[in-house]
Amino acid sequence: MTLKDIPTLKEKRILLIIGGGIAAYKCLDLIRRLRERGASVRCVMTKAAQEFVTPLAVGALSATHVFTDLFDRVDEHDVGHIRLAREADLIVVAPATADLMAKMAHGLADDLASAVLLASDKSVLLAPAMNPLMWRNPATRRNRETLAKDGIRFVGPNSGEMAESGEAGEGRMAEPLEIVAAIEALLDTGSKPLAGRRVVVTSGPTHEPIDPVRYIANRSSGKQGHAIAAALARLGADVRLVSGPVTISDPAGVLVTRVESARQMLEAVEAALPADAGVFVAAVADWRAAGEAGQKIKKEPGKGPPALQMIENPDILATIGHHASRPGLVIGFAAETQDVVDNARRKLEKKGADLIVANDVSHDSGINAGGVMGGDRNRVRIVSPGGVEDWPEMGKDEVAERLAALIAEKLAGGGEAR
Repeated sequence: MTLKDIPTLKEKRILLIIGGGIAAYKCLDLIRRLRERGASVRCVMTKAAQEFVTPLAVGALSATHVFTDLFDRVDEHDVGHIRLAREADLIVVAPATADLMAKMAHGLADDLASAVLLASDKSVLLAPAMNPLMWRNPATRRNRETLAKDGIRFVGPNSGEMAESGEAGEGRMAEPLEIVAAIEALLDTGSKPLAGRRVVVTSGPTHEPIDPVRYIANRSSGKQGHAIAAALARLGADVRLVSGPVTISDPAGVLVTRVESARQMLEAVEAALPADAGVFVAAVADWRAAGEAGQKIKKEPGKGPPALQMIENPDILATIGHHASRPGLVIGFAAETQDVVDNARRKLEKKGADLIVANDVSHDSGINAGGVMGGDRNRVRIVSPGGVEDWPEMGKDEVAERLAALIAEKLAGGGEAR
């Protein structure tokens, strides 16, 4: 099963209005994601949007004509802004700039995009994107409140660093898959192969305290685990995400429990059982300090570093793999720097898992110059009792989608991969 086997937006007609902002480049991926799910996508581009992406690129991905001008004789004769406004199941504005939001709030219609929005009685979803100061400006806040009262729906904006200025704050456009999830929810497509299934996912690192200011940790960002939780939720699963300390946003539609240490993570996972599946992505510290110092450990002149006695942390994957309330499908992750497949096979047998998702996190692995942990791309191998399946290098969101589809397939086939 692949994503294309789950056409959650089959025969749905999406009118995508692309506003002028650096986030416009994300719309190329958004169009691809929508079409993968069976939607037809018509696109309207503002004049400013064409400064960031070309109509040629948008048209190539949408496989249809791109509309740009309110006074285009051919377009107005053949389709026209009224038909554009009416012949859609949903209108999506992404990025929704401060200017577009202001026009909508005040009923202006001086270009094709604003005319289409004013002439429509369809549901509208906005994905705002702008500088944090613009988003916080009282005028923008008033416009947002007005639009919300008018029934306009919103997805985002998110917090993070702005591509154009390096500033950080609330104003980043929601990611394409977040927008897709919001579209599916608004259209209530009902194609949810994991509906009624509970899945527990762990993500991120654990922090094992040494003293009040120091801890043992690793470089895990949580990006892959959070992406998997979001992908499972989009397929209808009741997802319980147990997350170590991360700096990324919670995935939409997921119940999140935040923890610090491995012991806390195991406790939270057991509290989330029973479940149909467990996906253990978190990079849990194998060891912790035998005793946490009550005060900061100070350097003493003439003395070397104090001895740090270590003890083993609980093995969460092995504990759940042999648990009395073991999920029907247990998937572990193996981040390895050598002998990737052999180590994954040993882990599969020892931990009682059905599948191991193995990846090479050594600095010579060829992905992002060794930046798998914290990076945006991944290359994994799916190790099962039946063999090894190599997946090509892809974005972590794509790995998540593909794994979520595999989980849906396994559960539909009886709940176990063995």
